[in-house]
Amino acid sequence: MPNVQHSDQKTGDIAALLLAHYDVHARDLPWRKRPGQGRADPYHVWLSEIMLQQTTVMAVIPYFARFTARWKNFAELAACDDADLMAAWAGLGYYARARNLLKCARTVVAEFDGRLPDNEEALKKLPGIGPYTAAAIASIAFGRRAVVVDANIERVVSRLFAISTPLPQAKPEIAAHMDIITPEENSGDFAQAMMDLGAGICSVRAPACVQCPLQSVCEAYRDGNPEAYPVKLPKKARPVRTGTAFWIQRGDDVWLVRRKDSGMLAAMRALPDDGWNAKSDGDMGPPFPAKWDHLSVGISHIFSHFSLEMQIAVTAWPDGHNPPLEGEWWDVNLLDKAGLPTLFIKATKVALASGER
Repeated sequence: MPNVQHSDQKTGDIAALLLAHYDVHARDLPWRKRPGQGRADPYHVWLSEIMLQQTTVMAVIPYFARFTARWKNFAELAACDDADLMAAWAGLGYYARARNLLKCARTVVAEFDGRLPDNEEALKKLPGIGPYTAAAIASIAFGRRAVVVDANIERVVSRLFAISTPLPQAKPEIAAHMDIITPEENSGDFAQAMMDLGAGICSVRAPACVQCPLQSVCEAYRDGNPEAYPVKLPKKARPVRTGTAFWIQRGDDVWLVRRKDSGMLAAMRALPDDGWNAKSDGDMGPPFPAKWDHLSVGISHIFSHFSLEMQIAVTAWPDGHNPPLEGEWWDVNLLDKAGLPTLFIKATKVALASGER
């Protein structure tokens, strides 16, 4: 761990000041307990933390509500059908999280009698749980002292200590500072208070320093340049891939396929496509010979590591026959029930709007 210079007075003040602020200003979130009201349900903490990976709180709230209404605990989630889970997750993105969610629930039921282990080391051995998620669950759900660092906390700590090392190289230094200021008691509340501070007052742009409970101990505020932190290296340009989706319609039905069990958007219903992926363009070849009309309007979609420009080709299929391609007919009026990934939701909207029905 880096050698971090600090003032005991300053670091003690940070926890006391922030926890006092959190007692009054904590966000009301469906997976949380208010300060002083006990610990949150470990199942709720785990589910929310997986959903919140690279996803905003406002996007997660309705999904969390639907999941907890449908699957109330690890046992119910572990028993669900894979396709039902993927359909329920559709639109939330980063679909490997959903696959790991199911693997983790089944492991917890099979090996831990349906209860999460209560320490970081055991948690990190479960599918989909890395160091950050393990620390968050251990501290928030079980009251363990743990050092929790997400993107919001990285920003707050970088500003508190004016850390000039650029990300991602600064991560060990940031974690070392967070370790120093994390209290022995109430570390879960402290972590959530830091998250709230970064999500609100200590925002990426135009932080509201006059409202910040840590203004008096913040080095970036003292230096007059909080927006300069965290320091980041220039991002590499995101590569652009091209591909084609194929819309096969018979009356009011469209032909959907199920994607492979591994790789991008694994095991999800989708339109057939031409094999595009993160590393290469699609070959533009249709899944079978037919009269294909290529629409003049395509779609754009951004993944974490690349962007996709997708064209759409449509064809009509005769009644009483199926295409020579494994799949299923789906009523176009019920496509919202198919659990399509966002990319293919965009494609269906363009196809339907084209008048090719």
